[in-house]
Amino acid sequence: MTAYSYEAIDAQGKTRQGVLDADSAKAARGLLRSQSLVPLAVQALGAEVSSQAHNGLRRRSQRVFSATALTIWTRQLAGLVSAGLPLERALTSLSDEAEKAPERELVATLRAEVNGGAPFAKALAQHPREFSEIYVAVIGAGEQSGNLGLVLERLADDLEEQQALKSKLIGAALYPAIVSLVALAIVLFLVTYVVPQVAHVFAGSKRALPMLTVIMIGISGFLRSSGWVLLVALFLGAFGARLALSNAIIRQKFDAAWLNLPILGKMSRSYNSARFASTLAMLAAAGVPILKALQAAAQTLSNQAMRADALDALVLVREGAPLASALGQKKRFPGLLSMFARLGEQTGQLPVMLQRAAKQLSTEVQRRAMQLATLLEPLLIVAMGMVVMLIVLAVLMPIIQMNQLVK
Repeated sequence: MTAYSYEAIDAQGKTRQGVLDADSAKAARGLLRSQSLVPLAVQALGAEVSSQAHNGLRRRSQRVFSATALTIWTRQLAGLVSAGLPLERALTSLSDEAEKAPERELVATLRAEVNGGAPFAKALAQHPREFSEIYVAVIGAGEQSGNLGLVLERLADDLEEQQALKSKLIGAALYPAIVSLVALAIVLFLVTYVVPQVAHVFAGSKRALPMLTVIMIGISGFLRSSGWVLLVALFLGAFGARLALSNAIIRQKFDAAWLNLPILGKMSRSYNSARFASTLAMLAAAGVPILKALQAAAQTLSNQAMRADALDALVLVREGAPLASALGQKKRFPGLLSMFARLGEQTGQLPVMLQRAAKQLSTEVQRRAMQLATLLEPLLIVAMGMVVMLIVLAVLMPIIQMNQLVK
């Protein structure tokens, strides 16, 4: 049977879209009429249609699946497959339940490719914008081992853990970011509006103004007259930094220096190591060969210096070195990771031990993030208060000086 996408009108006059199986387009129309639907368009989801849909999806400016949506979709698919539902029917169910047209088209395309005999992993690989190489590798390993449902469950668990970690990090950084933006807005208002009013009041006075007031008036004048120069300079600086970091050598040196920062460096090291260990554990548990798993896990490292170390460890493992020894030689990875890898190799439970290492590293990242947020909150408030106090003093000091002269 062939998969057909359809557009039809129901008894209430509403337009409905979906995918159904039929021997021919005529049979598909007959099935629609038997369901009290008036067919408007029926088209086979063959190779040509799948290619057109794939090209259309790739031309979209936004991804079909956000990180959260992909996690939910993977969990739903895992539940259906684990319940014993064939993959084609599971995809059909998800396509019918999709609320957004782009998601419905994507799932229908995947289903058509699977229905045409392509492996599920190969169908996913045709959409690299939506499904990463690691995602595809895990699915492929699940298909080869015959445990696709179990692998999908593990994949959904891993995606949920990644989302939870990111959410906690964003939550920890949200309050300091809001305080910083509010403080910047208040300071700019005071400097560009309040201070000039004071300067205008004392413009005709022949008395020398306090040094703090003179400095504030100078800063205010610069921002009002040449503030755009500062904005252009900041923009060019950011553009230049982005351009420089696009160079692989400069980016690797920058990331290596970033790891040496007191607090942020340790957080970055732990975060990247947790992602690396979690991905490696998931791939190893799915039956992916260790060399391929190491190469895929290295791609999850956003820090280029740590990625280079992971690829060097891959070379050592290829030459026969144990994983723990290879990771232990790379000082940018925490010693905790190599320790758990050694325990896993000795006990034959490498995926379990790597997952424990990832959990401990994730917990450490969350703890450091909360400590940093707790420390930044009062520091930002104090810094904002001091800046506002200086501006207020710059405004009040000339007034106090005049009152003393009057007395």
